Amino acid sequence: MKVIFQQDVKGQGKKGELKEVSEGYARNYLIPRKLAAEATRDNLNAFSQREKAKRAQEARDRQAAEENAARLKDVVVTIRAKAGSSGKLFGSVTSQEIADALQEQYGISVEKNRIVQGEPIKSFGSYEVKCKFGFGIEGTINLLVIEK
Repeated sequence: MKVIFQQDVKGQGKKGELKEVSEGYARNYLIPRKLAAEATRDNLNAFSQREKAKRAQEARDRQAAEENAARLKDVVVTIRAKAGSSGKLFGSVTSQEIADALQEQYGISVEKNRIVQGEPIKSFGSYEVKCKFGFGIEGTINLLVIEK
């Protein structure tokens, strides 16, 4: 019997794969546990439609990531921070602060876990911080830390 795997099954198949398995295995194990569905014409058609929609969404996400990376080249994000008399900041500039400032100043939405800081920012100055958008696309955030 041909089935479409809906989840990865170790030693049998990966999600989305069309494969021939024994009828008993399919009817008694895979289908009741919703690990696979019988490869009927309707199921194959529905599966192909979901895959097309998934690829289209991925293409839109990739394009948005490329646009955001291109927009980052032209911006300088300014963050105001308090510091002691020696010029060292009280604490450090966090990824969340960078993401919030980027959204507030330029309307570019970036999740804080996508911002990669090599080392903590603990003093005033100009910095370049990497931002990973996924799909192998990276951007650089130009950051300016000034006194509050």
